[in-house]
Amino acid sequence: MDSGFLLPLLILVAAALYSAVGHAGASAYLAAMALAGIAPAVMKPAALGLNVLVAVIATAQYARAGCFSWRLLLPFAAGSIPAAYLGGAITLPGSWYRPLVGAVLLLAAARLLTARAPAETGRERPPGLLMAVPTGAAIGLLAGLTGTGGGIFLSPLLMLAGWAGPRRAAGAAAAFILVNSLAGLAGLARGGAAAVTGALPPEFPLWALAAVAGGLVGSHCGSRRLDGAVLRRLLAVVLVVAAGKMIAVA
Repeated sequence: MDSGFLLPLLILVAAALYSAVGHAGASAYLAAMALAGIAPAVMKPAALGLNVLVAVIATAQYARAGCFSWRLLLPFAAGSIPAAYLGGAITLPGSWYRPLVGAVLLLAAARLLTARAPAETGRERPPGLLMAVPTGAAIGLLAGLTGTGGGIFLSPLLMLAGWAGPRRAAGAAAAFILVNSLAGLAGLARGGAAAVTGALPPEFPLWALAAVAGGLVGSHCGSRRLDGAVLRRLLAVVLVVAAGKMIAVA
């Protein structure tokens, strides 16, 4: 298959799968671009740009379906945004931190498949500020270190800790990814917007169109049509895929 067609197709599929569980797909976009031989200098701004597009769509869809809570999101986001800046500035040996993150994601996937998640009651029990802000900071730091939006760590935590049901966890994760991805783009654009736009290839509009199409389909199904058990299984699949990427590139 022609690589010019394969990459947009992979982006579309990744956006649909990830947005169904409130994620934006950065790890999958990076893997697809690496497979297609895209230059590293292009990969980070392109993945963040696609992340923002899909996260905007997912956030809007989950909010329209009544699955979004500012009270749940804001304390985590307040801690994560500055920590994501810090994480992005730190370069650690991938030989040990990526396998560790991969193991954490695999453990979360296993727990999602075996543990009982809270029901979608509309009355989530978010943690207090003393718990949520430091937790958000830890996730933001990990997001900066791994080059993701952080939702891959937040949504399973929300469910496993009993702080939100599957749909509300997905809605919070989508918005969490959005603010962290915007922070990442802002960091890239410190030398001017041209630092980001100049790195994007001519094919980026096609990639963006594929991401938007996948994001619309996936987030609509996740926010309105899929029940909580299906969402948990999908999230477990996403976690396993992301863990495989982390471990494979270590």
